[in-house]
Amino acid sequence: MLEAKPFVGVIYDWSGGLACASCYLPYRFIRKWSWETYWLAQGFVSFLLAPVIAAFLLVPEVSAVLQHTPRHILVATFIWGLLWGVGGLTFGLSIRYLGIALGYAVALGLTTAFGTLMPPIYSGAMSALLRHAAGQVILLGIGVCLVGITLSGIAGYSKERALSSAEKEKTVAEFNYRKGMLMAAFAGVMSACFAYGFAIGKPIGALARRSLLAHGRALEWQNLPILVVILLGGMTTNLAWCVVLMARNGTWRQILDANSDSAPRCLSRKHASLGLNYLLSASVGMMWYLQVFCYSIGQTELGMYDFSGWTLYMASIIIFSTLWGVALKEWNGTSRNTKLLVVLGLVVLVLSTAIVGYGNFLQTNAPPPPY
Repeated sequence: MLEAKPFVGVIYDWSGGLACASCYLPYRFIRKWSWETYWLAQGFVSFLLAPVIAAFLLVPEVSAVLQHTPRHILVATFIWGLLWGVGGLTFGLSIRYLGIALGYAVALGLTTAFGTLMPPIYSGAMSALLRHAAGQVILLGIGVCLVGITLSGIAGYSKERALSSAEKEKTVAEFNYRKGMLMAAFAGVMSACFAYGFAIGKPIGALARRSLLAHGRALEWQNLPILVVILLGGMTTNLAWCVVLMARNGTWRQILDANSDSAPRCLSRKHASLGLNYLLSASVGMMWYLQVFCYSIGQTELGMYDFSGWTLYMASIIIFSTLWGVALKEWNGTSRNTKLLVVLGLVVLVLSTAIVGYGNFLQTNAPPPPY
């Protein structure tokens, strides 16, 4: 087992959070493409191209690793990836309808709770966690994180009540509170499936670790083949839905022509560049993959309580997405109390990260729990 390095794990998880919070920004510059067109373009890079290339470059004999993985592990990991893909689709829609700040806060609040707590509950490790100081501190940090997320959500609700429709649409062109909240809630529950798939796919990582040891390569890459399987499941879901939308809306022509008349009016701009649209979508895909790349490495550094990395990861996403929301003036025009809630939510989230990190530090000097 790798020697636990909690501080390094926190840095990786936060780097992933920054990449996730920033990855959708290039979408603001895409012109005359429908949502399904640019979502499919970035998905090809983030769910298929980047994970396969990274795994084959960094992990020796990836094909052999996957071939020797028990079939039921591959199938289960892939299925959780399929379910997570549904969450990814609706997450993208929640950002479309709510904006970066509110969309991330609501969706990731539920994802944090389900994605962090369900793996140890499912494996029967929760009782052992409660009996050890390190586990208790980590669970406290998770609770504090949920408080911070709640504060961020309340701030978003306060914003929704304070601003007029015209003011909201200045920063979020298709703002729709009810539709966005429905998408965000569903996305929050389904996106947690990524954490389940990652936990179930650990035998894949164990085989990759053997291959890395045999070739004298860095053990931090051991989880990359797990990402290949999970993201292939996510790609399947996203591809199916985008193809359905393209056929229904007649937007499939946009793949070859950014100036297609089938583009929605809200996205139309003169002099749209097909090459630029693909470049922007690819940049989204690369940044999106970077988040799970960093998360997968962070998990190898957190030791026996690696499930807590999901909390660190989610909290950092909300922190950075809220800061982007401030930079993009999504909170302009709101009351002083709303802005105070935003700041308070950020402070509590940073505190939760410190608590979870401290809990992981304690476990480096404690005997392993009996599970």
